[in-house]
Amino acid sequence: MRKRTIAAAAPVAALAGIAVQDLVQKQHALRRNFPVVARLRYLVESIGPELRQYIITSNDEERPFSRDQRRWIYASSKKENNYFGFGSDNDTENSSYPIVKQATFSDVVPASPIHGRDVELPGAKILGGPRGRRLAFRPASAVNVSAMSFGSLSPQAIKAINQAAHLGGFLHNVGEGGLSDHHRQGGELVYQIGTGYFGCRDARGDFDLPRLVEVVGSAPVRAIEIKLSQGAKPGLGGHLPGVKVNAEIAHIRGVEQGKDVVSPSRHTAFRNIDEMLDVVEEIAGATGLPVGVKSAVGELAFWQELAEQMADGQRGVDFITIDGGEGGTGAAPLVFADHVSFPFRPGFAAAYGTFAQAGLADRVTWIGSGKLGLPGNAIVAFALGVDLVNVAREAMMAIGCIQAQKCHTDHCPTGVASQNPWLAHGLDPEQKSHRLVNYVQTLRRDLLKVSEAAGVRHPAMLGPDAVEILDGDRSHRTLAEVYDYRPGWGVPEPGITSAIDHYMSRYDDQPGEDEVVQHEPVEVDPDPKQATE
Repeated sequence: MRKRTIAAAAPVAALAGIAVQDLVQKQHALRRNFPVVARLRYLVESIGPELRQYIITSNDEERPFSRDQRRWIYASSKKENNYFGFGSDNDTENSSYPIVKQATFSDVVPASPIHGRDVELPGAKILGGPRGRRLAFRPASAVNVSAMSFGSLSPQAIKAINQAAHLGGFLHNVGEGGLSDHHRQGGELVYQIGTGYFGCRDARGDFDLPRLVEVVGSAPVRAIEIKLSQGAKPGLGGHLPGVKVNAEIAHIRGVEQGKDVVSPSRHTAFRNIDEMLDVVEEIAGATGLPVGVKSAVGELAFWQELAEQMADGQRGVDFITIDGGEGGTGAAPLVFADHVSFPFRPGFAAAYGTFAQAGLADRVTWIGSGKLGLPGNAIVAFALGVDLVNVAREAMMAIGCIQAQKCHTDHCPTGVASQNPWLAHGLDPEQKSHRLVNYVQTLRRDLLKVSEAAGVRHPAMLGPDAVEILDGDRSHRTLAEVYDYRPGWGVPEPGITSAIDHYMSRYDDQPGEDEVVQHEPVEVDPDPKQATE
């Protein structure tokens, strides 16, 4: 009888021990929130490639991020081996996809080896320089974190991102929800002004410039972004479900706790481009900061008029962030996510081309967002003319997101996009901040190595002729041909490229050109086929 009791108790004790281990560890939010049960997910996922290969989907068919893409992000964030073996599993015979043309010979000296130390990859332009802003600066990183509000993301997620921004030397956009204490972990910020004016509104909800000056002066804010629209729901204002509006968020935003918060679809501080440029100059004058706009691309007349009104040099935006209409971190009605505004590539090309044709492209710092946190997509964006890329969903994955697509429900299982204290508790900011730093450093390093392979020292120096779009194995055209770019478009003017080329030449004496380089082995996932956070 005693033996039976011991035998029956043994499994229970073992499960209890596993549960305690899951609750104590901080590396996996899912296991911390769902002890023991979360391990079943990993078990099922371990045979996922076989299930997809023979029954469901391939590694490249899942959306919005495929298994291969998620695996690359997770491995990069954990400093594991993010190589892929046995060749590409893309359908190269039938798919349309970009190809970067490597240079057979080049004067560019390879920088540090790909698994070596982090290398600097600053922005190619001085943000705010052309308009002489008092606090103009060169962004320290060509890769930065896009706008994601406190409210959409948990306090722990915001802390992790801002700590990472401090450690990794990149910018953190606060999103339209205002600037919270969670944003004050040392990372430099971009303050976003949305149509609800959260954090810089008066008692009636109107834009309040003195309040804005006070807020940005209280934190390391380096630039201000006026959000006109976003790719997830262009033409709609932000929507924060009431279940996420707790007392802290209500206080920061100046709204009522527990009620849905729906921002207007358009700004009330200005009603047209002329008034908008007046507001831009007013904000820049009061703060000294570079001021820009963020928008998805819909009607092209807006961009034509904006370029026309900036032509005389009297007023203008310092940067333009183009958001892809294929959607992002914000939840949205399906029709808006799928059918309103252009995807990033044609949208950016249309807006950039309008300014380039008017001779104004170099007066603006161009920022791209919309699934650009993957090296291949980012390289195409740089070749089209972006100077900086912003990452959002990829940053979420680096700190634990598993693409559960429950952001709008407050039931995010890893606590990234939830205000539920129990779920958010599973995300350890200290642990996850280092993962985000690793991911950004890896992306910067990959962008640098691909640029060097193509014969330039910085991705902003890549032109639209450096990348071709293949139509399977039947035909191919350069980006310049696809998007009707003229000679000289897509690359900053010679003075700018010369300056960034000189800056990047500091790595010319690094090992890797003429000798074999050895370094400590990179950790290898025991099952590299898995895409686990």
